[in-house]
Amino acid sequence: MSTIKHINTKLDTYTSFDDMDLDEKILRGIYSLGFEKPSAIQQKAIVPVIQGRDIIAQAQSGTGKTATFSIGLLHRVDPTKNVPQAIVVADTRELAQQIKKVISQLAQHTDIKIKTCIGGIRSKVQYSKSNPIRDHVIVGTPGRIYDYLSKGIIQTDDMRIFVIDEADKMLSNEFLEQIEYLMKYIPKTTQIGLFSATMPDSMLEVTNDLMNDPVKILVDRSELTLDGIKQFYILLNKEEFKFDVIYDLYKTIAVTQCVIYCNSKKKVAELSDRLIYNKFVVSYIHGDMNQEERNAVMDEFRSGKSRILVATDIVSRGIDVQQVSLVINYDLPRDVETYIHRIGRSGRFGRKGVGINFVTYSDIDQKNNIEKYYNTQIEQLPEKFEELFV
Repeated sequence: MSTIKHINTKLDTYTSFDDMDLDEKILRGIYSLGFEKPSAIQQKAIVPVIQGRDIIAQAQSGTGKTATFSIGLLHRVDPTKNVPQAIVVADTRELAQQIKKVISQLAQHTDIKIKTCIGGIRSKVQYSKSNPIRDHVIVGTPGRIYDYLSKGIIQTDDMRIFVIDEADKMLSNEFLEQIEYLMKYIPKTTQIGLFSATMPDSMLEVTNDLMNDPVKILVDRSELTLDGIKQFYILLNKEEFKFDVIYDLYKTIAVTQCVIYCNSKKKVAELSDRLIYNKFVVSYIHGDMNQEERNAVMDEFRSGKSRILVATDIVSRGIDVQQVSLVINYDLPRDVETYIHRIGRSGRFGRKGVGINFVTYSDIDQKNNIEKYYNTQIEQLPEKFEELFV
């Protein structure tokens, strides 16, 4: 596990959940989830969140980042007040649903109510300004959260904490305008928490206007490659050879579950069709699918009914499927920050995993960029690669 460095403040380290003076009901939720002792980020970040401090926290995928801010924000909520007191925004509906599940499990012995606000799902209740949401914690995507804030469906008079997960993406050009609009409805006194596996310098500059003297827990970039995940590449003369390589890999190895990443929806569909035609049991997911379809795909994959998930980057962040032991970058990601999010789907919580990158000659520069960015080396896949999966 990587070490973490803390900047601008002396932070205490808590090596046991019992030492954090946590609410007994939430502590029961922590232990019922199977947590025995806090991870590195949890040792440093939970207590500052509980104390109400603004925080920028970086943690590698699979090290308990979601539980970190969830435990903290649950302590900021007063369950006797039936009004929204905490908001968490995430970049995809799938991640929002997963965060809601974690918070709900941690809060199962409390009276705290959690609601998901995402597109694609019709609410059974017709909310309005005169009939607003009264759940204590709201988890959602920025578009739907903003819509509800602007209509008075989410009221923020008692808002205590606002968390942005996958903050590097949420504060990039793709989402920044939405976040800025959304923040206009959040009281200036609200505690802000930013959490992500990567923290580009450009993102840290944006935070100056959002936060008040934040605690910063950052990881050296050179330590961002995940312990327990072996990284390899296969050099291919032509794009057309990629499918044959996947076919050969699966004839040779036994993999519990695998995620294959493509850079376009079209390629996801084409690759899935070819795999299914060749008798592979495959699920696939991309952004053009409606929410019901996307939920069904993830349920199918999590249950083990399909062994291969072909996907765009819609599931590169935060999605935890316990049995994933192999990630294949059918296409190298277009930006280097996405690389670590993708390979982080394997090796969750210290388990071993393998990441294999398909590299054509036109991809060599990007492979070199990834290696340089993370100060790592991606080795060529050895001839006796089946030993990696024993």
